[in-house]
This record gives sequence, C-alpha cells and structure tokens, in this order.
Amino acid sequence: MPAAKQYKSKVQLTAAGFADLQAELTELKDIKLPQVINRVAEARAHGDLSENAEYSNAKEEQQFVESRISEIEDILNTAQIVKATSSHTSIGIGSTVKVIIKGKGQKAFTYHVVGEFEADPTDGKISADSPLGRALLNKKEGDEVKVKAPAGEIIYLIKDIE
Repeated sequence: MPAAKQYKSKVQLTAAGFADLQAELTELKDIKLPQVINRVAEARAHGDLSENAEYSNAKEEQQFVESRISEIEDILNTAQIVKATSSHTSIGIGSTVKVIIKGKGQKAFTYHVVGEFEADPTDGKISADSPLGRALLNKKEGDEVKVKAPAGEIIYLIKDIE
C-alpha cells in the first residue's frame, strides 16, 4: 500500500467537517472494508488468480479503501477544529457569502467558506485556501476582491454575508 500523504501540521476543519470525516471513516472501517475483504476471499476461491478479473477488481478496491482510511486518519490526527465565524460583517471560515461578478450582470453566486478538506464546489462549498476563499477572508459587504483565474482576472463584489 502506498504511503499516506503527509499534511501540513494543522488541517483546518469546521466541527461539521470533522464529524463528516469521522462518519466516513467509521463507514469505511466497519462496513466497506469487511465487504471488500469478503469479495477478495470469494474471488480467490474461484481458482486461477492470474486470469481472475473479479479478484483483481476486489484487490484494487481493497487498496483504495485502505488508502482512504489512512488518508482520513491522517487528516483527523492533524485537524484543528475551527469555530465557524458568527460574524455577519466580516468573512471567515463558516461564512456564507453572496457575490456577483463585476461587469457580468446581477446574477448572484452563493459560497460557503469551509476548511480545505470540506470543499465541494458543486455544493457551493469553497476552501478558505482556494484563490477565491483566500481573497474573500476578512472582507466586508460591499468590498471588491480580485481573483486570478485561467480565463483572466475576475472581480467579485460582495453583496451579502450570512
């Protein structure tokens, strides 16, 4: 099994993000890993392992599950739980922010600023360590922030902080 990635000394997580990772770890250890170990054993029982695709697939899945368990354990061991900001005037981890792109109409985008391992852009969760997240931190309603993107510089106008 490959060595687990080593994370910086402290990984910032919200309490909810920490709980989510703990739940994922429990599911992986208590449900997924035993299931995949059983699949490996069943596939092994079918004989010739050199031409046994079921065995190869089960072994790959086992390695993936074991790697993910190791990764989550490393994250949780180095986690620093960050108290979500309760400020509605300054952006911090835990803030929900509405922004518009300057010069692109009035369509608002809503982002929830979270810790690095909680980010899920498809769900509107952006990491405080991402370019946009870093630009938003400590800003106030009405401020403009500039973010360098592959398509060029984007200027966001902060409309609301929740």
